Amino acid sequence: MTAPRPQNVSLEVAIASLQGAIYSESGGANRIELNSALPLGGLTPSLGLVKAVIERVRLPVIAMVRPRPGGFCYGEEDWRVMQKDADLLLEAGAAGLAFGYLKTEGEVDIPRTRMMLRQMEGRAAVFHRAFDLTPDPFEALEMLIDLGVTRILTSGQASTAAEGAEVIRRLIKQAAGRIEILPGGSIRAHSVADLIKATGCDQVHAALRVSRSDPSTVTRPHLRFGLNTGLPEGEFEEVDEESVRAMRATLDGAANTQ
Repeated sequence: MTAPRPQNVSLEVAIASLQGAIYSESGGANRIELNSALPLGGLTPSLGLVKAVIERVRLPVIAMVRPRPGGFCYGEEDWRVMQKDADLLLEAGAAGLAFGYLKTEGEVDIPRTRMMLRQMEGRAAVFHRAFDLTPDPFEALEMLIDLGVTRILTSGQASTAAEGAEVIRRLIKQAAGRIEILPGGSIRAHSVADLIKATGCDQVHAALRVSRSDPSTVTRPHLRFGLNTGLPEGEFEEVDEESVRAMRATLDGAANTQ
C-alpha cells in the first residue's frame, strides 16, 4: 500500500564527533543525534563532545542516554548513572534526549520512562530503537503517547527500515499526529524515496558514514585495542558530507514530486 506523500521530510543524522556534526550541518541535516561508540549502537557521549558540538553548530542536538551496549533492561546502578547523565546533558544544552527503558520481557518500563520525562521538563523525548524489541509495537505506541514521549525511533521491528516499512506505515497511521514516528535502520539515499512512498514518513534517521584511516597503527598492525568492528584497527567511520548532501537532495526531490 502506498501512503500519502509528505510535503517536507526532515533528516536526522547519527553522529559521534564534532567533525560529524559539522559535516551534517553543511550537508543539509535538520537535526543530529549525538552519541559515542556508534559501532556498539550508540552510547552516552562525553560532556566535552556535547558542549563542543552545541557551540559549533546550530542544529538541534539530541543526546543519547545509554550507559552500556546490549539490551535495555537496566539495573539500579545503571539507572542512577542514566539519571545523572540526563541532568548533565540537559544542563550542557541538549535539545532533547534519546533513551529506552524496557522490562525483562521487552515491555516498556513505564515508571522509569515517566521519571525520565519529568526530569527532562518538556524537552524533546525520543524513545529509541529499544521500541523495536517490544512484544506489541502498537500497544507500546499507545503507552508512549499516553506518557507524553515526543518521538519514536524505529525500524518497524525489522533489521532495516525498508524491511519494516509496512509496520512503520501502520504506526504512522495509528499515531495520527499524536507522536512523531522517526524511521531509522540502514536508510540510504538510493532507497529513501521508496521508504517515504511506502510509509508516508515526514522524517528519517540515518548514519551516513564512510571509513577513514588513522596511520598511527601501521607499526603494529597485529595489535587490536577494542572489539572487532569489521574494520582494520587503523580505520574508523565518520559522517560523509557528500552522503548527507545526497540524502538531502533525494528527500527534497521526494517531497517536491507530485
